[in-house]
Amino acid sequence: MRAAESAAIAAGEATGLELMERAGEGVVAAIEAEWPDLAGEGGSAPRPADSPRGISGERKRAAVLCGPGNNGGDGFVVARLLRQRGWAVEVFLFGAPERLPPDARVNHDRWCGMSEVRPWPGPEAGFDPWGYALIVDALFGTGLTRGLSFEAGFGRMLPEWDLRGEPARPRIVAVDLPSGLCSDSGRMLAGDGLWADLTVSFHRFKRGHFLAEGPFHCGSLRLVDIGLPEGGVPDAAALVSAPAWRLGKGDPFGQSGHKYSHGHVLVCAGGRGRTGAARLAARAALRVGAGLVSVAAPPEAVAECAAQLTAIMLNGVEDGGALARLLEDARLNVLCLGPGLGQARARAYVDTVLGPAVRARATVLDADALSAFAEAPEALLGRLHPLCVLTPHGGEFARLFPDLAERLAGTPDAGPAFSKLDAVQAAAARAGCTVLLKGADTAIAAPDGRCALHGAAYERAAPWLATAGAGDVLAGLIAGLMARGAPAFEAAQTAAYLHVEAARAFGPGLIAEDLPEAIPEVLRRLEA
Repeated sequence: MRAAESAAIAAGEATGLELMERAGEGVVAAIEAEWPDLAGEGGSAPRPADSPRGISGERKRAAVLCGPGNNGGDGFVVARLLRQRGWAVEVFLFGAPERLPPDARVNHDRWCGMSEVRPWPGPEAGFDPWGYALIVDALFGTGLTRGLSFEAGFGRMLPEWDLRGEPARPRIVAVDLPSGLCSDSGRMLAGDGLWADLTVSFHRFKRGHFLAEGPFHCGSLRLVDIGLPEGGVPDAAALVSAPAWRLGKGDPFGQSGHKYSHGHVLVCAGGRGRTGAARLAARAALRVGAGLVSVAAPPEAVAECAAQLTAIMLNGVEDGGALARLLEDARLNVLCLGPGLGQARARAYVDTVLGPAVRARATVLDADALSAFAEAPEALLGRLHPLCVLTPHGGEFARLFPDLAERLAGTPDAGPAFSKLDAVQAAAARAGCTVLLKGADTAIAAPDGRCALHGAAYERAAPWLATAGAGDVLAGLIAGLMARGAPAFEAAQTAAYLHVEAARAFGPGLIAEDLPEAIPEVLRRLEA
């Protein structure tokens, strides 16, 4: 953001004061859109005055908490605009006015021409959150580099801020980010910070809005255009909000060719009573458009699979040698290993597939194919190639990359804190292949440093996706897309998007079997 703002100012496209004014206008507009009962002039408070900790007074009261940087400057603009709309506004400044940057100081002085600025911190400032209909957190935003517990006075403030669940409490708005939240990682610096009902950000979402604790602390999230140019930033993470590979009207699927031109996925299954995960992955690969999908099952599990499979083909595979012979067919262009495979069989099959005797092809490694190497991760990582995709959840990631997982688990004192995206970028570079680290904040990285973030949060939240077998379906979606020709990094992003869209299309009550069956409707919407 600093680079984008500086470039716009240097090019004469806007001044810092103009950008600050637009930001403040955007915050006020977002408040009124989120809570229409707070719009307009004057009026009564939104909560009954006789409630146990009610808000009294004829005019709506707002507290605007301003910090020592440009985030505080945005706060002064918000305060002025609210006052013009009839609010009774009190402004608290953390730090001395002399510390403010030039543009923020101008807006401080403009406010002082209308009303006073009260000093922060502490109870001596007279700040009682229960006295307001609205509190605006314009303290630190993206510029914070250490936790609020390190800042004098905020240690006393934090317990008072824990208002969630109270029936008669103010509504809380954060400017850019709730103070204390690291914009790079979504982690609370020093483990403490503020939270908001509504967070209003500018120009681009920040990583911290979607990673780790970010969605929990941000509440609702709105983005405001402040007139900055649309140019990209070279090291920015892509936010996955659409398929990263050709789907919809540009999709060649169904337009020409035959089933083999759309790829053949082979999913390896576990023993008797453990084939369900592989069948879920196979069904997903078929639904997303692979021309053929086969399941390779050990002899004792063939009958179990045959009773469940129709459009999916079935091969009896007893061991690694039999798998190698099956893979002599070059038309089998994508492998999916791990779901329900069992660690012993997974280790043997991975040794075969990544060994010198078998032609390298696109390979998705999930579940047991990752955990089987927990005692010696280098035995796996040293043999991977760029056509591989690893799809660990947090526990599997920690088994393969224990040092990176340990850094993620610690409480950061300073920012920018080590993030899930940092971890997955380091993992992909080490593994030499694409890594997708699952979660509501799914982080994806390619070995060349590209990274992407898929956030199943805010309007795209699908908490019912946390169900057994959902990860197996995701592995199958990646395999199916790669069979059709999608590169590994793009396949992983697109599968993460489709996975959540399918869950949202079905809704609560979802079980893993429903996910592949929801894919056609998602693809139809993309086509439209």
